Amino acid sequence: MREARTGRTLLRQEVTEGIKRHILENELRPGDPLPTESALCAALGASRSSVREAVNALTALDIVEVRHGHGTYVGRLSLSALVESLTFRGLLGHGDDIHLMADLIDVRELFERGMADRIVASLGPARLDALDALVGRMREHGTASPAFAEADRAFHALLVEPLGNELVGQLSMAFWDVHALVGPGLRAVGAEDEAAIVAVHRDLVAAARAGDGAGFAAALREHYAPLRRRISAARARTAAPAVSPVV
Repeated sequence: MREARTGRTLLRQEVTEGIKRHILENELRPGDPLPTESALCAALGASRSSVREAVNALTALDIVEVRHGHGTYVGRLSLSALVESLTFRGLLGHGDDIHLMADLIDVRELFERGMADRIVASLGPARLDALDALVGRMREHGTASPAFAEADRAFHALLVEPLGNELVGQLSMAFWDVHALVGPGLRAVGAEDEAAIVAVHRDLVAAARAGDGAGFAAALREHYAPLRRRISAARARTAAPAVSPVV
């Protein structure tokens, strides 16, 4: 039974690689149609069940998209699988979310600070005005509102959008999404930190508008300071020994 399962798994992997190879060799792009199930069976010498298993596996990775009643297409090739995997890792065990948040902060800060000069050089007046408007929305709604999160996500998306690097944009948003999903495990943002968060976003726009790459990088460092304080507090609470009740 185990050998049969192993053989079926190997066959599914072969079919999966065959579909990926078809996409690459034919230079298909997201949204382009794939051959029908029957055509894939014939081309890959595989059964319908193997093709369906392979398509399901590729769908989970967003490499393939099944539109019921229409056919199978090349997927968006997004990083949704990465977001789900990292989020689950953070939520899997007690304390893991704190470690994951700390890792994410390091990666996000290094990621954005490493591109600070390029970001500043690529932001024109219209985008800077749009960033200012997003800061205004954040100040108006406060961190407890979903509108704050929407404005914050749009802010960071707009920072990297003019770079014209699709992978950079996808990675930036993937890190933001995992951060947003795991972050609620930390203590709620206080009024002092909320004011600091809004202020540092304003400082980022001001530095970019002045063409100050060093100031922009410094503001990015301050951007993550409130989060680092919350992570440190969460670690202290986790490490604190339980107090036995007085009998």
